[in-house]
Amino acid sequence: MLNYFIQVMLFQALFLAIYDLFLQKETFFKWNRVYLLLMPIVAFVIPLIKLNYFNERIPQEYVVQLPTVFLNPQSFIENSVPENTTFNYVPFIFYGGILFFTALFLFRLYKIYKLYASGRVEKYQNYTLVILAKKQSAFSFFNFIFIHESYVKNNDLQVINHELVHCKQHHTFDLLLMEILKIALWFNPFIYLFQKRITILHEYISDNEVVSEVDKKTYFNKILSETFSVENIAFINQFYKQSLIKKRIVMITKNKSKQIKKLKYLLLLPVLTAMLFYTSCTKGIDANIEDVENVINNSKAVSEGKYFKGKYGKMFLGSSLEGKEILYEDYTESEKELFEKFNSKAFSNIEMKIVIDTNGDRVLFLKTDFKTDSLQKKYEYEKGEDIPFSEIDEVPVFPGCEGTQEELKACMQNKIMNHISSNFNADLANELGLQPGIKRIFVLFKIDENGAITDIKARAPHQSLADEAIRVIESLPTMIPGKQKGEVVGVKYSLPIAFKVE
Repeated sequence: MLNYFIQVMLFQALFLAIYDLFLQKETFFKWNRVYLLLMPIVAFVIPLIKLNYFNERIPQEYVVQLPTVFLNPQSFIENSVPENTTFNYVPFIFYGGILFFTALFLFRLYKIYKLYASGRVEKYQNYTLVILAKKQSAFSFFNFIFIHESYVKNNDLQVINHELVHCKQHHTFDLLLMEILKIALWFNPFIYLFQKRITILHEYISDNEVVSEVDKKTYFNKILSETFSVENIAFINQFYKQSLIKKRIVMITKNKSKQIKKLKYLLLLPVLTAMLFYTSCTKGIDANIEDVENVINNSKAVSEGKYFKGKYGKMFLGSSLEGKEILYEDYTESEKELFEKFNSKAFSNIEMKIVIDTNGDRVLFLKTDFKTDSLQKKYEYEKGEDIPFSEIDEVPVFPGCEGTQEELKACMQNKIMNHISSNFNADLANELGLQPGIKRIFVLFKIDENGAITDIKARAPHQSLADEAIRVIESLPTMIPGKQKGEVVGVKYSLPIAFKVE
C-alpha cells in the first residue's frame, strides 16, 4: 500500500509539473479545467493497471531464495519475543487526520450556513442572492451568491456577474472534489497544490466571461479598488483575493492562445504510456508477497504448522489446515491479485489457498505438500537468459557435492550456509553500536556461466555489515555452472542473513 501511495504522489507531481511548465499560461481555460480535475484521479488509477502486453515483452529476473542464515542461532531459540513489539501509531495518525479534516470541512459548511441565516435572501431564476449587512464579502457557493448590500443598492452588477459565472459552470463541485481528496489523503501535498491551481483557473474563467461584455479598464478598477473580507473557506469562489489580483489582470490582458498550442496536451500521451510501462513492468514485490516470502524463508527456523501475522493478515504455513477452503471465484480482488503474483513468483513446493479456519478467520494458507507441475506455468528458455532455479535442467554445483538434482540443491544450500556461518565476523554488529534486537542483511549475487560469483549487492543496517557480507560471498569457491538444454547459464540468488544484537 505504501508503494501504491508513493506512485500516486509521484504521478501527481509529474502532472502538476506539466501543467505549470506548459499549460497554465495558455488561455484554454476549459481544457485546463478538465486537466486539473482528471489528472489527480488518473494518478490513482494508473498504478492499478497492469498491462500484460508489457509484461510479456520484458524478460523477468528470476532469483533463487536461499534459506536464512542465522549467525547466532542460539539467540534466536532463546528469544521468543517478536522483533517489533512496539505499538503501531500509524493507523491512529492516519484516521485521526481524516477525522480532523472532516471536522474542519463540516465547520466551514457551518460558517456558510450562518452567513446564509444572517442574510436577506432573494431568489432569482438561476441563482439565489444572499445579501449581507455586516460581512463585506463576495463569494459563491453552488447557486448561492453572498454579497454586501451596498452593491445591490448601487446596482453594481460586475461582481454579481462574476460570481454568476461560477454558479453557471458549477465551479463549487470542482472545489468539493478537492476537499474530499484532501480529507481522504490529507498527508498528500499535491492535492493542496491542485486545489490552488483550480481556484486560480476559476477566476480566469469568470473574468474572461465578464470582460467580454464590459470595458476591461472599468473591470480592472473594480478589482483593484474593492477590498472584501475574504472568508477562510477553501471550497468557495471569491471575487476578491489579494494574492490573485496580479495573476488575474495579467491573464485578462493576455492575447488568446493560438489553436496550434493545443498540441501541448499531446504531451500526455508519452507521459501516460511511460507511467503504464513503469507500473506494468516494475519488479518490486508488494507488501503481501513480501510477507509470504518472509514466512517461507524463515520456515527453517520454526516448526511447520504455525500461524503468522503480517500486513496481509493471518497466514498459516504447513501441510494441512482444518477449515473450509474458499473457491477462487469467491476470492476478493486483492486475493486474486495476490494469487496471480504468487504463481508468477514460482515458489517451489508451496501452494496458496484461502481458508476459513475453525476460529472463523480468513487465512492465507501456504500448503507445502503438493506437486508444482499442476500450478506453475511452463517456462520456455531463451538463449542468454538467467534461468529460474526451479526450472533449470542442471543446477549449479558446489565443489564436493554429488547426487541427484535435488540432493545437489540441498548440498549447495548447506555448503553456502556453513561457509557464511564460519567466515562472517559475527562480532562486528556489536562493535558498530547498533540498537539491540534482531537485524537482517539481504544479499543478491549470481553464479555466472563460468561458475564465478558476480553481481554481488548487499543491503544492511550499517555499511560495514554490507561490506562484510560482500566479502564473505566473494570468498565462495568457483562453482560448476548450471546448464539448460546443454548450454551453461547464469543463476541469481537472494540470501538473507539474520543475527541478534545484544
